[in-house]
Amino acid sequence: MAAIENPFYTHEHHGDYEEISIGRLDLEEGGSIPDCHLAVTTFGTLSEAKDNVILVVTWYSGTHQIFREQYIGENHALDPSRYFIVVINQIGNGLSTAPHNASGVNAELAMSAFPKVRIGDDVVAQERLLREHFGIDHLQLVVGGSMGAQQTYEWAVRFPDKVLRAAPIAGTAQNTDHDFLYVRTLMEAITSDPGFRDGEYSSNDEVQVGLERHARMWGVMGFSTEFWKQGVYQGLGFDDMDAFLAGFLQPYFTVRDPDDLLAMMWKWQRGDVARHTGGDLGAALARITAKTFVIPIDEDMFFPPRDCSFEQNMVKGSELRVVNDVLGHLGLFAVNPDYMPQIDRHLRDLLRTPVG
Repeated sequence: MAAIENPFYTHEHHGDYEEISIGRLDLEEGGSIPDCHLAVTTFGTLSEAKDNVILVVTWYSGTHQIFREQYIGENHALDPSRYFIVVINQIGNGLSTAPHNASGVNAELAMSAFPKVRIGDDVVAQERLLREHFGIDHLQLVVGGSMGAQQTYEWAVRFPDKVLRAAPIAGTAQNTDHDFLYVRTLMEAITSDPGFRDGEYSSNDEVQVGLERHARMWGVMGFSTEFWKQGVYQGLGFDDMDAFLAGFLQPYFTVRDPDDLLAMMWKWQRGDVARHTGGDLGAALARITAKTFVIPIDEDMFFPPRDCSFEQNMVKGSELRVVNDVLGHLGLFAVNPDYMPQIDRHLRDLLRTPVG
């Protein structure tokens, strides 16, 4: 089936960004993307020595836009007056090459025919783009949340000589069985919708029931039990639980492309740096030379601090910096006014830490 139109994935919703081709990308699982495009947004000015670069990588369902709106600015640690900040959208997120937009020489990969892409493929593609398009060989910091944390760990393990500092936020280096199972249920919420038609629908509108189910399941795990117990949604302007689901979570997911979401979920399930070392997680994390702050969210039910601490103890010279946020994993959206000051404090401390 040919690629389809989805007005959500446009500059109208995501502001300025550039689509950069890195050419053919051969994939870990076999096959290739003949002409892989990555959607990129930059902030600030690249120094003459090209030594002021921060790479930000995106999470599941997200794009660069959340970072533009919440994380980047002269009042933040990610300060474009000091750094050249590059935000690269992951493969499959709908702005970069993805199932719904595969066309031209990629046309055979459209929709359900899209190949299996791993976190490692994202990082290989990002490294090539930075090196070939910008001439960047070293990064002052790699940072990302959730699936962005998976990419951050992959960067630090795969390219230790290029990464000076790393900040995985609310994510792990090796996905757990619990997360794998939960993501399976998220996938089934979509694929069980008759309108999904084995991934060959003609519009995301045909899969609204499945996407709404998917959104409600995010309500179960994306927000903490305390979020619901305390009725935090009322402070966000919603009268009750159902109003919050209908007014916040469901609209967020129902505009997105189901095949794109499934492509990202598949690689989320398989995020694991230990594949570089025959399954030995400790050996993989021992490759990291970057100064690393591991930053979990205390009420996160996907990636709880104990899971993050377990891995952090294997990274030489690293620190555990726990963020307090009743929202849990979806605290990443920076809805809580107390969230960004904590993130900024930890990232400023990390950027001030001498390395080398």
